[in-house]
Amino acid sequence: MIKGFIIVGIGSFLGGGLRYLFSQFLKISILGSFPLGTFLVNVLGCFLIGVFSSLPEGHGINASTKLLLTTGLCGGFTTFSTFIYENASIIKEDNYSFALMYICLSFVLGFLALLAGRELVLFFK
Repeated sequence: MIKGFIIVGIGSFLGGGLRYLFSQFLKISILGSFPLGTFLVNVLGCFLIGVFSSLPEGHGINASTKLLLTTGLCGGFTTFSTFIYENASIIKEDNYSFALMYICLSFVLGFLALLAGRELVLFFK
């Protein structure tokens, strides 16, 4: 358990750092109000978690390496990729209604939580 925690932590550190650099580079390079950096990071993260989670074990790829690359690196790069991967896993089990519920609740409650957090700050300001 501690080993997994350290592996995920290292991957998250690298993924978060890469997300920051990637987003900052795109902010400087491209003007406009569309959040291109976040958009591209999310799509790239989904692609990468698809690749990393599908790699067969062996030839240097083991459970620890997959943990580092998927939960760590991709999770740190974007939690959106993990969200999409989890939904794909749920759908793979033919549990479409659960996947739809997870998607809708995540978006709606996540947005409401963001608004509540903003209001809380304004209330105490």
